[in-house]
Amino acid sequence: MKGAAARGLALVIALQAISSALAQQQGRGSGSSGRAAPAAPAPAPAPPAPAQAEPPPAPYEKELLRLAEIMGSLAFLRSLCNSSDAGEWPKRMQALLDAEGTSTGRRERLAGAYNRGYRGFSLTYRICTASANEATNRYLKEGETLSRNIASRFGG
Repeated sequence: MKGAAARGLALVIALQAISSALAQQQGRGSGSSGRAAPAAPAPAPAPPAPAQAEPPPAPYEKELLRLAEIMGSLAFLRSLCNSSDAGEWPKRMQALLDAEGTSTGRRERLAGAYNRGYRGFSLTYRICTASANEATNRYLKEGETLSRNIASRFGG
């Protein structure tokens, strides 16, 4: 069974497909011909429930989002190259979401960054190449630097 992050990626793709299909369906109209009685106006939609105020972003938000994107990239690349730690990256992202996803908006931003990193390489690479290995090495170094900087500057 794939990790929660992989399920999140599948959910994002499914929601995009549903949204696209719904937009196409609404764009077609009824398609009926001939005279029809004018339709009664649709009732006004209920006002949205007041959203809880989103807490201000953490001072390390930008670095954390970059780290999530790197983790998504590594999840794809390590799996593509059959690395022994390939299954760990979705678990690490889930741990990051559990620790730092303090609000719905923040969880969505973190998951979105992870998914962006994953998709970016899934569109480019079909097999493990020297270039994929080089990208992996660079992301591992950058991720390590980001992790250390966040931990040393902001505790943790």
